[in-house]
Amino acid sequence: MTPPEKNPGWAGNVGEYELTEVEIRGEEFVGKRPLGGGHPSASATYPYLLATKDAGATLFEGDYLIRFEKIVTRYPEKRAALLPTLSLAQEVRGYVSPETMDEVATLLDLSSAYVRGVATFYTMYNKQPVGKYLIQVCTNISCNLCGAEDVLRAFLGETETDLGEISLDGNFSVVEAECLAGCGFPTCVQINSKYFENVSVLDVPEILNRLRKNLSDDSEGKGVEE
Repeated sequence: MTPPEKNPGWAGNVGEYELTEVEIRGEEFVGKRPLGGGHPSASATYPYLLATKDAGATLFEGDYLIRFEKIVTRYPEKRAALLPTLSLAQEVRGYVSPETMDEVATLLDLSSAYVRGVATFYTMYNKQPVGKYLIQVCTNISCNLCGAEDVLRAFLGETETDLGEISLDGNFSVVEAECLAGCGFPTCVQINSKYFENVSVLDVPEILNRLRKNLSDDSEGKGVEE
């Protein structure tokens, strides 16, 4: 079966616009985001899948405590702050363990059962440790018709992992995603908080090399968190 022809545009650029992918997405951040959340209106909207994390970190202290307190002020009652608080916990620790759920429950004056019921409902929360980069490959129908299964196998092969495992170097975990809402640009892959569209098997080594370079740059103090 011949895969459908790929969409030649980028998200937001499918018609008369003459913009490159870099111009559409922006490959570099300007400045550095404050861990304390800046203005309270932005405190609950940060990306929460970061390469830098510490499973044993205190929940929350320093700038992260400031941001948590800002998050709580955004809602009429503490319970409504549950999702962004879980996201903040995952940003710090990389995943949301049962112990983390219990800590969040205490912070928000909720029962542990309530927090666990919410956290386990959403796939966006990791329930176990993952690599520095979590690679989610969409295998739903649009992507599947355009070779998603081959892309998934390529990521697993290049990282030498099985689904959900952490690579030996600690850098990568690869999982299937039910849908990443990029159906016009299959195969869609989400790596931490960044989207890669129109991904083919041939793109996989280049993407992984780019991620490894990011980690190398970060270790030298010149990288940008993605």
